[in-house]
Amino acid sequence: MHKILLVEDDIDYGTVVKQYLEISGFDVVWTPASTEVEVLIQQHHFHLAILDIMLPLKDGFTLAKEIHQHHPHIPFLFLTAKNQNIDRLLGLKLGAADYIAKTCDPEELKLRIDNILRYIPIETATVYHLGIYTFNPALLRLENSKRTYQLTERERDLLLLFIQYDQSIVEREVILNQLWQSADYFNGRSLDVFVTRLRKYLSDDDSIQINSIRGVGFKINLGR
Repeated sequence: MHKILLVEDDIDYGTVVKQYLEISGFDVVWTPASTEVEVLIQQHHFHLAILDIMLPLKDGFTLAKEIHQHHPHIPFLFLTAKNQNIDRLLGLKLGAADYIAKTCDPEELKLRIDNILRYIPIETATVYHLGIYTFNPALLRLENSKRTYQLTERERDLLLLFIQYDQSIVEREVILNQLWQSADYFNGRSLDVFVTRLRKYLSDDDSIQINSIRGVGFKINLGR
């Protein structure tokens, strides 16, 4: 079950959104106070944050900057009454996955959330042991006794997908459609770059192999 952080100071509206999302199958932690967000993030593993903008003490834009800086693995969206184009553009420039007006239909809200979470594995709460490495998806961290790599979200998601296909073959088209949403030429070149990076990160353990199969995809052996 995906866990969502809802930051909304309107008690009536926050109650409605929380109840609807929980009925829709999400685990929702709701706070009306932006000052409580950092504590809640330390206590829970959130897959998404939903932020109002007009919050007391600390507005949603400031809150979004802090989340993006300190917890880049948590995507966020704005759910707000501020629906002017200048606010929408600012929100998206801050890295928001979406910017949604409070007047939107609840079913549309759910569908937009589903679209964001579709390629974010719930399993990011798990810590994996790959040969001599420890892989913590939630912290975007891959490490062994010699060094630590801070992964990008794309590197994290690709390694999680490889874990699903450990000891087997995964087709390029499967990877591209799942992580890039399109199996075109340019995304294929991007995939090759990310595979090269992961091979470099994992090169301290000879038992770990990501072998290319021409015209098919990759044969995965992660030394587990």
